[in-house]
Amino acid sequence: MGAAALGGWRHGALHGLRAARACRSRMAPLASRIVGIAALLGLVMLAGCASYGARMHEPPDVGACRALYRDVDAIVAAAGVRDAQEAAITGFPYLRVDRLHAALRHAARDDAAFEDWVTRLQAMDRAARRHELANLPVDARAALSSRHGTREDPGRGLADCAETLRAADLGDAVARRALLAQADAPPAYLAWQRVAGLYWITRLGFARGVGDLERDLQEVFDAPALPGAGTRRRYAPPPGERLDPRQVRAILERSRRGPFALPVPDAESAERLFASFAPEITVDTTGTHDLFGALAWTSATAPEVEVGTPVVYRRIAHTLVGGQALLQLVYTIWFPERPASGPLDPLAGALDAVVWRVTLAPDGEPLVFDSIHGCGCYHQFFPTPRATPRPAPGALEEWAFAPQSLPRLARGERVTLHLATRTHYLQRIGVDEPPQPAHAYGFAAEDALRSLPRPDGTRRGIYGPDGLVPGTERPERFLFWPMGIPSAGTMRQWGHHATAFVGRRHFDDPDLLERRFDLR
Repeated sequence: MGAAALGGWRHGALHGLRAARACRSRMAPLASRIVGIAALLGLVMLAGCASYGARMHEPPDVGACRALYRDVDAIVAAAGVRDAQEAAITGFPYLRVDRLHAALRHAARDDAAFEDWVTRLQAMDRAARRHELANLPVDARAALSSRHGTREDPGRGLADCAETLRAADLGDAVARRALLAQADAPPAYLAWQRVAGLYWITRLGFARGVGDLERDLQEVFDAPALPGAGTRRRYAPPPGERLDPRQVRAILERSRRGPFALPVPDAESAERLFASFAPEITVDTTGTHDLFGALAWTSATAPEVEVGTPVVYRRIAHTLVGGQALLQLVYTIWFPERPASGPLDPLAGALDAVVWRVTLAPDGEPLVFDSIHGCGCYHQFFPTPRATPRPAPGALEEWAFAPQSLPRLARGERVTLHLATRTHYLQRIGVDEPPQPAHAYGFAAEDALRSLPRPDGTRRGIYGPDGLVPGTERPERFLFWPMGIPSAGTMRQWGHHATAFVGRRHFDDPDLLERRFDLR
């Protein structure tokens, strides 16, 4: 971050904190009462959920399945390998939910839609538990198998029990209503931090800091030439077919499945889509901190980036526009670190990531591109002519910073991401730039980061049970905590990217684009 931008952040933070100190003596009793009431309500809700989960007079096989899930959850929690990508649902241990499916529950009105929705929630839990079991220490897995009298993989028993519990739990309308009411993904914000930090006052200073940063970033995008301090290294995706909109539309149409018509391309089709829309990347390179690659456990303490072979991670996502699900292609680049610009740089730390997302219209053309860093910071939108920005609902709220618009892409055209050295900030998005010598990068599934091999023969994901990447904490978390984001600046797992300090916004909000743009 430049000195002006960093000064803006610090000025905003100090401005807000001075305001907070001025009124803390008056607001502290009220904050304490609010926290107490919230805690009491939380205990009441948990007690109600627990009573729902305590079913009486159940068949032995149902009781045994509940015991298996309880034991697995306890052992996974004790080992610290809980996978936090999706949220657990109290009383339904064989289901998990993300923000997309929490939104889709309102459309699960008939039996077919409800059954399809539950099946999707069940698949998310099954995938998460596969990673959790793989990451368990050997002795924990052995103890679990011994306790339940089987030498088989516990995952197989869980899969069987999921069907048993589903049949037992969801056979009546009351249970279905309970599930629909509880299947929600919690926000990636902590209300108590905002209460304790006097958010409604301190946000004034933070909003000023955000505005200063956005102005600094805009100046770089508007500059006649790209700034540079080193050698600009160019990277290109593997050579392959580039689909035209007609071909993309055909893939989207045949991949729409189930009552919700979610486009879920098969492996071959997904490969073609990822290859067609993958960006070229140029990085102003002044050291190994600007070389990206695959994450691996090279020691027992923290994952590191192997910079010898460039790798871009990718995943499929969805957004909702007018009740219709649109396909999104997500690409993530991991760097070894964001190096410190000085002895007191609050933004520096281990690992750094840039996330690039392409949202496709049903007719096969991109509508909007957007980007964040792995901490959820620096959310920027790059609309095409088919996306018209809507005004922000309030002057302070971080809404949709769009430093550059992009044209409609013709067949064969590819975008180029120009990244700064050290900060890895986006500086410009190029379109159909002249071919230049480039290093080829490979692809990897982002899902693989939930369970990676370690040197001692065990496995571990890069994420902690809270969805954060341990060891990537930044000093800025002590400055920005009044905004309610846990450990601001820390790298995060999908589903945990809060992208606004002022207001509330998640990278995976299903209505993120629909609220901010008129799309056509």
